[in-house]
Amino acid sequence: MPELPEVETVRRVLEKQIVNHRIYEVTVKQNSTIAHPEPSILASSLKNQMISSLSRRGKFLIMETAEGKKLIIHLRMTGCLLVMAEDGEEERHTHIVFHLSEGIKLCFSDQRRFGRMWLLDAHEEDRYSGISSLGLEPLSSEMTGDYLEKHMGHSRRALKECLMDQHVLAGIGNIYADEILFRAGILPYRPACNLSMEDWGKLAAAISERLAFFIEKNAISPEEYLLSRGKDYKNTPYLEVYGHKGEPCPVCGTLLEKAVIGGRSSVYCPHCQR
Repeated sequence: MPELPEVETVRRVLEKQIVNHRIYEVTVKQNSTIAHPEPSILASSLKNQMISSLSRRGKFLIMETAEGKKLIIHLRMTGCLLVMAEDGEEERHTHIVFHLSEGIKLCFSDQRRFGRMWLLDAHEEDRYSGISSLGLEPLSSEMTGDYLEKHMGHSRRALKECLMDQHVLAGIGNIYADEILFRAGILPYRPACNLSMEDWGKLAAAISERLAFFIEKNAISPEEYLLSRGKDYKNTPYLEVYGHKGEPCPVCGTLLEKAVIGGRSSVYCPHCQR
């Protein structure tokens, strides 16, 4: 599933391409993608709307129109958004097409069909998408060691589980939790209640540094993004532990080990992480 750095990459690429374009028509090919309202209502409500902004909240994208309507999008496992010429070849599993001004279209494809969209009218309360229950943005200035200790320090759960709790921090998933904990030097299965204030400070610093680093490494032009069909994220060569079980630690050379925590695989260095 795309995590915060990938969703932010998508946002930055699409923002350059669709903001200030008008939606002339919406074609819904897969009704289940639209979670709220009815697909026909969504299509008619967005007709002739001008796109004014594209923002991100955790792993969600939020497209806002000049009239204040908000289209909330969650890519889930395999969702992909591509901007192409109106006559461009769509992906096989394209479910929604937004036909825009100046001869382009925004296509949402999703092989596994888990991705969802919600449309809210101006001033409509969001009781549908789950955004309202999200915790702090990890790159916020409020994300400090004190914040982490306050919201995780009482828990006996493994720290990695706490780090992936979207009610505390929005956007961190399995990949970047491993990378953050490696950089902070903390074992993923360590109970959160056993951390010291020094540990919380190191963790906060690692969260900010790692996420900013991978957002930077993921940077891609709209042309490259379309050519790769939205699948070529550039962070893979920079992952230090995730996906590297049994390989030497990049710092000390100890073989990296794997543990299953909360049903998810975690890779760590038994020497560098304590």
